[in-house]
Amino acid sequence: MPRILFVIGISLLCPIFAPAQQDVSELLNRMKAMEERIKSLEAEVQDLKGQQSALPAAVTAAQPPSTPQQPGVAAPQRPAASVTVQAPTVTLPAAPAGLEAPQTPSGPLPVYGGASAGASKVFNPDISVIGDFLGAAGNGTPRSTPALEMHESEAGFQAIIDPYARADFFITFGEQGVSLEEGYLTFPALPAGLQMKVGKMRSGFGKVNTMHNHVLPWTDRPLVTQNLVGGEDGIDDAGFSFSRILPGPKDLFLEATGQVFRGDSDEIFKSYRRSDLSVVGHLRGYKDLSESTNLDLGVSYARGHSPLGPALLYSLYGVDATIRWKPLRRSIYNSFVSRSEFIWARQDRPTLGVAKPFGFYVSADYQLARRWFFGARFDQSQRNDNTALQDTGGSLILTYWPSEFSQIRGQLRRTSYAEHLTANEFLFQFMFSMGAHGAHPF
Repeated sequence: MPRILFVIGISLLCPIFAPAQQDVSELLNRMKAMEERIKSLEAEVQDLKGQQSALPAAVTAAQPPSTPQQPGVAAPQRPAASVTVQAPTVTLPAAPAGLEAPQTPSGPLPVYGGASAGASKVFNPDISVIGDFLGAAGNGTPRSTPALEMHESEAGFQAIIDPYARADFFITFGEQGVSLEEGYLTFPALPAGLQMKVGKMRSGFGKVNTMHNHVLPWTDRPLVTQNLVGGEDGIDDAGFSFSRILPGPKDLFLEATGQVFRGDSDEIFKSYRRSDLSVVGHLRGYKDLSESTNLDLGVSYARGHSPLGPALLYSLYGVDATIRWKPLRRSIYNSFVSRSEFIWARQDRPTLGVAKPFGFYVSADYQLARRWFFGARFDQSQRNDNTALQDTGGSLILTYWPSEFSQIRGQLRRTSYAEHLTANEFLFQFMFSMGAHGAHPF
């Protein structure tokens, strides 16, 4: 009987002591958290004491040295002064509910116009400089390349203006002077899926016309570009550009571009009146043929007033194709790129009627190893002023990349000009880049 009473008593007391055990456990956890918080505060206090002890030494070092006293001359008396150094303060916005305001154990943040010292650099654009040194040997008549020249130096300034716009400026320095190659503002997210560019820019006609010199796979531009599309400068003018991604079939990328320019592009277009604008249109289609191969096709059109007269027009029609192969699973240092463009022109002439010259180029580049590339190009083009004159050329190119910031290139070029002249040349190029240069369109 006593045992039964003892068991009953214990069972009645257990519900009473269980809450007490929970309270003790919760109290211990709180005490442990407070102990960790006190240790953190002690570390911050020690850090502040160390800075306070270093402050008088800094003030003493900042005082000018005393002048040695000459014999018989009393030292000048300086009134006693107290130095009070007060660190600048920064008023931080109130923290949202449930969050602690940011703390700085080492003191207030330095301020530069309302922003920290590191944040002030954010307002600087990305700056880059690219050098293009070109040399030639052999007989190069009638279009001779100088033996040695600093062909071009390009300075780039690129920055995000705000969440709605981006700016790109490229200034070229050559032996003939300084010019603005491109300088435009891009609005990438307009209504209806449009993207707009405004400023001076290379037109979207074909492929080669859109490329800067330092991204070309050759030291020069093909004959068809030199004869029909204005050479190195090409269609490069001030105006507007609108582009939009179009809905296409499965796995097909379509992009349409329409551009309106002032109408001045060296030997191609000339604006005699304010209304003499030039237009350019380009439709691009891109498709992945496999995980390592893709195909890029495009059609282009350009039209403007001819330099031969205000009543004459000059029109260009183009088809471009690019195929790329890079087997990333098997070999990351082997790749192949083939490019080609076919261009037709329609040139109004004052007395001889309409000329319809044609030209094209076909090229291939193969990556032999991590830093070595080998390529070949064949090009042929008629002259826009006389279709009876036709130039033909072929090149072999070897490129070495010490790194992604430099490259060395050699090109063997043989050109048969319409004047029954043949040029055999060896061209060599040294290219180097400094700074952050943004990627060019793919």
